[in-house]
Amino acid sequence: MSGLRPSPCSIRPLVLLALAMTASTGAGADATPAGVVPPPVDLVFDTDIGNDVDDVLALGLIHALESRGECRLLAVTITKDEPLAVAFTDAVNTFYGRPDIPIGIVRGGPTPGPGKFLRLAEARENGALVYPHDLDGATAPEAVRLLRETLAGRPDGSVVIVQVGFSTNLARLLDSPPDDVSPLSGRDLAAAKVRLLSVMAGAFAPVDGKRHVEYNVVIDVPAARKVAAEWPTPILWSGYEIGIAMPYPAVSIARDYRWVARHPLADSYIAHEPPPHARPTWDLTSVLVVVRPDRGFFGLSAPGRVVVEDDGGTRFVPDPAGTHRHLTADAMQAARCVELFANLCSEPIARGR
Repeated sequence: MSGLRPSPCSIRPLVLLALAMTASTGAGADATPAGVVPPPVDLVFDTDIGNDVDDVLALGLIHALESRGECRLLAVTITKDEPLAVAFTDAVNTFYGRPDIPIGIVRGGPTPGPGKFLRLAEARENGALVYPHDLDGATAPEAVRLLRETLAGRPDGSVVIVQVGFSTNLARLLDSPPDDVSPLSGRDLAAAKVRLLSVMAGAFAPVDGKRHVEYNVVIDVPAARKVAAEWPTPILWSGYEIGIAMPYPAVSIARDYRWVARHPLADSYIAHEPPPHARPTWDLTSVLVVVRPDRGFFGLSAPGRVVVEDDGGTRFVPDPAGTHRHLTADAMQAARCVELFANLCSEPIARGR
């Protein structure tokens, strides 16, 4: 989730770099030859779900891609300090036939409060929950504990983390000491188990001609600075300018979800802001680029590093030895992404793994 009150803008077509990601950047060591089916991408989804609806669309996108055999959702960790966020996330996972995905939540984190659509987890028709679930914030594990458990149980270099909210959970993971879960510190655990971090945060081009200070960073600047400076694996950054150039079509909400009486993605979109409107797809971009990295949906900057400034602004410093890159997109890529997002998010589902 990137911002609560975006203004419409367009981005200039950007010079594209090859998206075949090299092992030196850490983003494409798994580039797969034509005709060879790549293994599913193991994902952890770290989200501030409840603050904006693109988080919900991104979760639906993950489920659609998992149903196609392209990824596996290992866990969801939440940076919104609101118990209903757990119940809502579990309800969405249950809707997609995956009710047992572990969910962890931040304790003492930013942005408490139910938001505009989380109460859908409590909605009832004829006395029954519209979206059944069996997990709530009181019983969900703490997010860093779940991150440590999830990473510790995976092979080295196998996990991709998609962070589309604040950096709170990942900064706390870096600071976590060895424990009964793992003899490794959080930093060493991430270095061993994570091959790539995909982050929706920051801004790397002017928005409406001005420097943009982006919401996910501003809400927890110390955590964002820590992750940018200390995270031990390569990072892909999707800036505010990318998602805002890819608005989700209102016509999709009106027409594409009619295959089911109630759909949590469409219901959330409407509850967040009544249509017609075209919400930017910030968070979906960070999912798509790691599940389909070699399909030409995005370009990449040269290698470098992202610096988070005191006010939450972000600055990209080119550096041939840097392990950070940020996404670029031209008008054709943006149009392709929008069409794909609408098709996959609304796709009739095959429930279960």
